[in-house]
Formats: sequence, C-alpha cells, structure tokens
Amino acid sequence: MKTALIVSTDSFSFKSIYTDFKAITKAGLAVSVVFSSLAGYILGVYNIHTIDWFVLLKLAVGGYCMVGASNAFNQVIEKDLDSLMDRTKNRPVASGRMTPNTALIIASLLTVLGIVLLYTINAKSAMFGAISIFIYTSVYTPLKTVTPLAVFVGAIPGAIPFMLGWVAATGNFGIEAGTLFLIQFFWQFPHFWAIGWFLFDDYEKAGFFLLPSGKKDKSTALQTILYTVWLLIASLLPMLGFTGSLYISTYAAIALLFLGLWMLFYAVRLYQLRTTKAARTLMLVSVSYITLLQIVYILDKFLR
Repeated sequence: MKTALIVSTDSFSFKSIYTDFKAITKAGLAVSVVFSSLAGYILGVYNIHTIDWFVLLKLAVGGYCMVGASNAFNQVIEKDLDSLMDRTKNRPVASGRMTPNTALIIASLLTVLGIVLLYTINAKSAMFGAISIFIYTSVYTPLKTVTPLAVFVGAIPGAIPFMLGWVAATGNFGIEAGTLFLIQFFWQFPHFWAIGWFLFDDYEKAGFFLLPSGKKDKSTALQTILYTVWLLIASLLPMLGFTGSLYISTYAAIALLFLGLWMLFYAVRLYQLRTTKAARTLMLVSVSYITLLQIVYILDKFLR
C-alpha cells in the first residue's frame, strides 16, 4: 500500500510539473511559432535534398525555448495582473503554484539554451532570437497597460519566427527574409485585435489597452479591415519578382488571393456586426489563414 502511494504521488508530481511547464511556456502558442520558423527554413533551403534535419531540430527546440522564455518572463512580470483575469488567473505563477523565482530560473535556462542552439546554426539566428525575447519582455509587456501601441511593438517579435527560419537556412537577412517578416507582421494586427475584442472585458480588469481606439467600435473594426488588406498585399508581393529568390507562381498567388479574401470577409463581418462572436470567428480564421499561407508557399516552392 505504501509503495502504491509513493508511485501515485510521484506520477502526480510529474504530471503537475509537466502541466505547469506547458502553461508557463504557453506550449500551444510556442508550437505554432515553431511551425512558422520551420516553414521559413524550408522556404530558405535550395531544394528538398538540402534540408539539414539536425539544423531543423535545433531550430525547433531553440525556437520553442525562445518563445517559452518570453512567456515565462511575461508571466513573472504580469503575475499580479494575470490574477485579475479569468483566462489567466490559473497560470502557474499567478495562481501561486509556482514561485516567481522558479519561473525566472526556467525562463533564464530556456533563454540560454535557446540562444546557444540558435547560435550553433548561425550568429544571426541567435541575434534575432535574443532581440525577440528582449522586445517582448522589456518593451511590449510594460506597454500593454499604457497604450494600444503595445500591439505594434508586440508585432515585431511576433513576426520574427517566419523570417528566422529563412535566416537559419541561409545565414542572411535580405529582401526575402524581410518579406516573410512583413507578412507575419501585418497578420498580427487582425489576429490580436480580434482577441482583444472578444476578451475586452477580461483585459479591462487588468487595465490592458489592446484595441487601437480603446473601444469595440467601428474605428477598431475599420483598422482591422485595413491591416487585413495590407496582409493580403504583402502575401502576394513574391509574385511580382522583386523579392529576390522568394517567388511564388500564379497558381499560388490565386490560392493566396482566395485565402486573403476569406480572411477579409470575416474582418468585414466584424465591422458589420461588431459582436464577440464575430471577433472570435475572425481570430480562428486568422490562425488557419497563416498556417495555410505557409503551406501554400512551401508546396509552391517544391511542386512547381
């Protein structure tokens, strides 16, 4: 009986640690970010035969560490604010299950491991990874309670992963990596403004300013449409032949046009309805959109 109790307790402890680690690093978000980095890497290699699977593994683990570290630092800084919101009050630090010092140790270890892994790929990858953590934790996080411009600042580290993959593959930051950055940069705005809309009341409890007008109004919805249009245009730029070796065919451009119009439709619906449901739908569509866009880019590169 005593042995069984020990095993049960150990299992419970391991499960708790695993659950809290996923929560402190925001595993779901981290995995989606890693996917963007891997997509950028695959776009950056010369052909399918030049993919270095060991580099791809280091990029995946290093990328996860970068995102995980940013999220862990963020949860330490915002622990008191997180405890005020329904969606965040059960996070490890905010709920008291994990001490701030423990979270800081985890964040620091992830930072070091992530930078080292990215540096073994190339120095530029490590540099962009470090910049991402710095901007997210030291600039974006403090600004969230001050000004809606925080979303613009947060869009910078949010746009780095897609571009980071290209830099990991080529060792260079040029027009190609810049274009991938631009696409994911513009994508951040309709995505996060949709989140800010349907979670408006919860964010308000912590004093977070995320919507551009500060309200769930026509101005915010109109700007969401505008940035969705910019996103659509940015996604089609490689078709024009001015983005170096990053190029998409007419067929891919048509597919991306339809994807963009699909997302634009739901941005317009938000403007028309201005409801929580419409904002939540736009958020879900935006997540599908960026994943499908990256898949279209990859398929077009290797199938044309």
